[in-house]
Amino acid sequence: MTDEYDVAIIGGGISGASLLYTIAKFTDVEDVALIEKEDELAAINSHHTNNSQTLHFGDIETNYTLEKAEEVKEGAEMLAGYLENHDSDREMHSKRSKMVLAVGDEEVEKLESRYHEEGFGDLYPKLQEIGRDEIADIEPKVVEGRDPDKELRALQTSDGYVVDYGMVSKSFVDEANEEDGIDVYTGTEVTHVEDFGEEFRIATTNGRFSADTVVVAAGSHSLQIAKEMGYGENMSLLPVAGSFFLADDLLNGKVYTLQMKKLPFAAVHGDADVHDGSITRFGPTAKVIPALERGRISTVQDFIDVFGFNVDSFLSYANILSDRILFPYVVRNLVYDVPEVGKRAFLPNVRKVVPTVELSDIDRAKGYGGVRPQIVDTEAKELDMGEAKITGDDILFNITPSPGASTCLKNALVDTERVMGFLGDDYEFDDEAFRAETIDQFPRGE
Repeated sequence: MTDEYDVAIIGGGISGASLLYTIAKFTDVEDVALIEKEDELAAINSHHTNNSQTLHFGDIETNYTLEKAEEVKEGAEMLAGYLENHDSDREMHSKRSKMVLAVGDEEVEKLESRYHEEGFGDLYPKLQEIGRDEIADIEPKVVEGRDPDKELRALQTSDGYVVDYGMVSKSFVDEANEEDGIDVYTGTEVTHVEDFGEEFRIATTNGRFSADTVVVAAGSHSLQIAKEMGYGENMSLLPVAGSFFLADDLLNGKVYTLQMKKLPFAAVHGDADVHDGSITRFGPTAKVIPALERGRISTVQDFIDVFGFNVDSFLSYANILSDRILFPYVVRNLVYDVPEVGKRAFLPNVRKVVPTVELSDIDRAKGYGGVRPQIVDTEAKELDMGEAKITGDDILFNITPSPGASTCLKNALVDTERVMGFLGDDYEFDDEAFRAETIDQFPRGE
């Protein structure tokens, strides 16, 4: 027997859950299924130990252009509005100060230019330029023990949302389940998706499903499924595993450092934990691994499926990893995982944020860290730093590297509009009601 649906969503992390919420609450689609291979929702990259818990607005992320920051800002405000509307007790999130720190004349000059000349001060009215004394008031450990003659500046805002994306995913699903026609299947791994023209047939470890349209929101596995169906042939993935180091409560909020140019990975930052303010997390590191999930040998074969083992893939990886800036960075990050040696090698990154930290103050965060799929364009032979969305005939594939969690509702908005297009004129999406429940709830006061 086959269960039949208007829409099937494959993947129960933050991306799939936000789409389920959007379709269930703001459209008149009658039958929707969410299919998740793990026994629990949001058990992989959306789990709170496997990401930096940051809601990225683009204000302190100095690897963002102004154009990208504008796009990320709207998406972050949608999720922040949802949290303000649904989490008044701060069970899923907390709000703390956040800042990006510039140390030394060169970095200070770059930060000031970004704020005053590049337009970031205008785009983010709550973002303030502060000096050493104000930094010390907010984050004493950042200034303590630092050379008093060293120039110090920061861009700071109180809009530092620290988020448990796993809990938010479950909140989205709970909201969706209030509507009729919503079915959520956990512990159900998709083994095959086939397009029969009028419908898609989905084979799983828990039976068969059919759907008029399908959205695959399964992280790195989205490209694997896409390739099995003949899509995404000019794409591959560079799976990057992030790790963290833990310390006691050294910081009150989030402190980012300036991004090194040409590096596609986040600069090391310090963060107070969303659920435990007595813990400070430093990271992430960025280690390239041949697997789609951290610590799961079975996903090495999944990576091989995505890689493709063709000439273009090999040439793309060679071109990317031979970069004179990226290659030393990759090697250095491999060292960080070596016992004892790695901790000692990582210590200078922590001291850039908190100068007085000693080696004994930090420990590897065992069991923390996920895999972020960096998209490889095998035609251009380079990394594609955007979110990948492959659109087929009545099917979508989402591959969402950071900040995919921050922009999950904006992505869900876009996907819902496309799903409505797939389904035809029979269904409608109430965009106004969606915005009223999300971005309109975001507090804009100074």
